Amino acid sequence: MAYKITDSCVACGTCAGECPVEAISAGDIYVIDPDKCIDCGTCAGVCPSEAIVAE
Repeated sequence: MAYKITDSCVACGTCAGECPVEAISAGDIYVIDPDKCIDCGTCAGVCPSEAIVAE
């Protein structure tokens, strides 16, 4: 099960710096590559807008 980033994302970049497998890419709304995501939840824990949820 991967995590996903919702429309609440403010593109602050906090999550991308915390991802141990570099599964998050930048954009207007950041995106998590489900094939790379290891379901660690680190990104969700640091997201200030609570935009990252388990899929």
